[in-house]
Amino acid sequence: MTQLQHWTNAQLLACLFGTRGNYRACEETLEPLFNEMDGKLQRKGQALREVLRRWLEERLRRGEVMGQPAVVKDYLRLIFKGQTHESFWVLYLDAQHQLIQAEELFRGTLTQTAVYPREVLKGALRHNAAAILLSHNHPSGMAQPSASDRQLTEVLKRAMALVDIRVLDHFLVAGPELVSFAEQGWV
Repeated sequence: MTQLQHWTNAQLLACLFGTRGNYRACEETLEPLFNEMDGKLQRKGQALREVLRRWLEERLRRGEVMGQPAVVKDYLRLIFKGQTHESFWVLYLDAQHQLIQAEELFRGTLTQTAVYPREVLKGALRHNAAAILLSHNHPSGMAQPSASDRQLTEVLKRAMALVDIRVLDHFLVAGPELVSFAEQGWV
């Protein structure tokens, strides 16, 4: 039995959103929300995951995104949790790097998704973004960016630079693993 099974919803919410709002203090308890759960916990976990995703999104709207790398990573892990297809998300940021909107732009198959730079640029202009974060998943669980992933990032960086929109990072999420292109020196 996991620790999550022993906690009531009220206890979990108090831990998540207590007086300091430090959800990381509950990290061991929350780990099942990021991993697979047995059937009995799935509904409870899905509801808590959605509450946590919305709460993390709100934190990104109120604070500078790049100053909260753990929040960004947890938010992305929750977005891609359980997806069996590749998808490509863009997080649009204002001039203070606060989240304006997170949006799934492209959805593909088990192994690939087509990403069109023109559509990424249109979305950034529509949201009046000063910067963007890119993210996609590998449902296979392989947290290794492909050459085409890196090439796409370069194409998007060049396209965005033409209109003064910065690409701050590109994240690859594969299950619980997450690779930051910026941390690797690729952005």
